[in-house]
Amino acid sequence: MATVAILQSNYVPWRGYFDLIRRSDHFVLYDTVQYTKNDWRNRNRIVAPNGPVWVTIPVLQSNRFGQSIAETLISDPRWTRRHLGTLQAALGRAPRYRDVLAPALDVWYRDAAALNSLSGVNRLLIERVMQMLGLATKLHNAADLPQTGDRTGRLVSMCQALGARRYLTGPAARAYLDEAQFTRAGIAVDWMTYPDYPAYPQADKGYTPAVSILDVLASLPADKVFG
Repeated sequence: MATVAILQSNYVPWRGYFDLIRRSDHFVLYDTVQYTKNDWRNRNRIVAPNGPVWVTIPVLQSNRFGQSIAETLISDPRWTRRHLGTLQAALGRAPRYRDVLAPALDVWYRDAAALNSLSGVNRLLIERVMQMLGLATKLHNAADLPQTGDRTGRLVSMCQALGARRYLTGPAARAYLDEAQFTRAGIAVDWMTYPDYPAYPQADKGYTPAVSILDVLASLPADKVFG
């Protein structure tokens, strides 16, 4: 029974995002929807010695009527160098940063620097993290799948194209999802419940759970990320 999850791409998202991927057979990057400013699409947090800090990809907002995530372009190609510096300063003393994460980041961000699309960068980094975590879920771009009907109908049509019998989604979708449309299509809706993931000492000697997966990978081995 194929399980499908559908979510907008985020910049090196938190581990709950990857847990959703882990529990799915197919994961769709829903980047045909509108880009939202000051959201997780182009930024995330890591914990530095003085507390959480934001790392943000600078983007162009050229369409006053709104643009999709897939249409959003990066405005300054120097962002990768700045982010690597911030990551080093914040996470450099973490137990797995120097020997495991830093060498990977050098390659990941070198490849990301060649891209000017926010969606492309997000997908590349999500794929690389998935490889590090050993996740074999199949990734898809929403633009490659049929999307018909209203807000829920578009989700149903993408699920049908992927042969889904189960749709896994986060709790925020309860505000708008029409489960009846999934039921009529023969697709069960399951609601993701995010557990309390393993805590670990962060750079400020505390613990902030809602941070980028990079913060986690600097301290925990891949097989301990989800508990």
